[in-house]
This record gives sequence, C-alpha cells and structure tokens, in this order.
Amino acid sequence: MQLVWGFCLVLVVFLWGGSAIAGGLVDRISSFPNWESKPAVAVAKGDLVYPDWMAGNWNAASTLVDLAAPLAPKIVTPGFESNRRYLQQPVLFKVRFQAEEKTGLISNYTSKSAKPTKNIVADRAFNGSNIAKAYLGGGTVLSVKVDPHDPNRQITILKGEKQLISIVTGRETETLNPCEFVSTEISQQVFRGESDIYLNEVETTTAYRFVAGGKNGNSTSKRIEADQVTAIYLSPQDPNYFSAVGHPVALYRYRLELLPGELAN
Repeated sequence: MQLVWGFCLVLVVFLWGGSAIAGGLVDRISSFPNWESKPAVAVAKGDLVYPDWMAGNWNAASTLVDLAAPLAPKIVTPGFESNRRYLQQPVLFKVRFQAEEKTGLISNYTSKSAKPTKNIVADRAFNGSNIAKAYLGGGTVLSVKVDPHDPNRQITILKGEKQLISIVTGRETETLNPCEFVSTEISQQVFRGESDIYLNEVETTTAYRFVAGGKNGNSTSKRIEADQVTAIYLSPQDPNYFSAVGHPVALYRYRLELLPGELAN
C-alpha cells in the first residue's frame, strides 16, 4: 500500500471558493502539526478561483520540509515512513493557471484592478499529470482527465489497470491582502488497484504569497512562494476510523516556489 498512499499525497498538490473568518486558515498552517480535526468548509461549487497574479506558466519546486503521524504508534498510515525519502528533496514540475473557459461558476476572489477580468483557475489535468509524473515517472501515469461538466471530479489512469478517482467536496479561502491568498480543499479519494480498493480523505491548505520583481518590475524576477500542508484522514470504511475520531492520521508540510516558465505543452 506504500505506492497508494504516496500517490494520494502527490495528487493533492496544486489541485487546489466561499470566504472564511479572517486569519483562520493562516492560523491553521502556523499551528502545524497540532491539528485536531478538519476545518469548516463550504460545499465545493464550480472551480477554485485564484488571484490574477497566479495566471501564467510556472516552473514549480515542491519540497517536503516536515511530516508527522499524530496518532502513532497506534495508527500509522501505509507509506508514511517511505515518504521520508522526500524530505528536503525538491521535486520539479511545470504548472499553469489560466482564464476560465466556462462561465457561471462561483468565484471566491474579486480582482482589485479597475477593469473586470476573467476568473483564473488551475489547469487541473495539465498540473495533475505533471505532478504525478514528477513523482512516479512518465511511464507510470497514462492519463489525467477532468470531468468536463465538473472541475471537482478527476480521474488518473495508471499503468497496470490502476486508477485514482479524486472528488473535491469542500473548500474555503481567505484573501489577506492583494499579495497573499490562502485556500483549503477537502477531497474524497478512491484508489482502485488490480485486486483492492483504498479510500481516504485529503485536506490541502496552502498560503500563497506573490513576490514582485525588481524596480523595473522584471517579470523574470517575479515569483510565488507558498507554505502548504496536506492532511490525511481515514474513511468510514477503515477499521481504525472510530479510533481516529476525526483527527488527521498523517500530515505533510511543503515549501513551494513558482518561477515564471516557458509555455508548456
């Protein structure tokens, strides 16, 4: 089950609308690893909308900087110990955020610019595919598809007739100031292997900060920094579900950096 858990961890990165009590999500990140339960979120409707400064193509570096198993040794999730090999090891991949093609979806962010702009959303299929390949290798990931009618539903097909189905069920956001944005998403994940099925629930809470360029605003010196925590919760089907009483059973903290990149295909 090590591959299963590690893969669930991978896919929640960048698969990241409503509003929250100011400071709630930021305080949550700063309290790591002392998390007692899932955050209060609204039902996910439409896509997660990012601030305008997220738009574009980015070269991303994701580094696991800490991890914790709050209920160990009683409950230790499959693959937790093997994930230690990623500590302080940057994983590189490309991501992009672009204008939303569809209209009528709920926005969680209002641009401060004078002119109205289109909603900026993640290219979920592109990002998910690149991230999965960065961790698992290109030969393992066959395809990543997003439901054309619902951006919150995604399926990843893996070599060996394996697949991961991920459904975002809830989200919340905070806009602290024009250059800082925080989001959280709760996803139900189902991994189907050749002979077994594994279910869990994943929370990804991320605080993004836009860092402008030099005096001339050189776009190549602009970057986005982020502090991200992924929390794993047991599904009701797990025999340890009632022992966990809603607590996360694994926590992973990442440092993210995005630098402007060439157009990726």
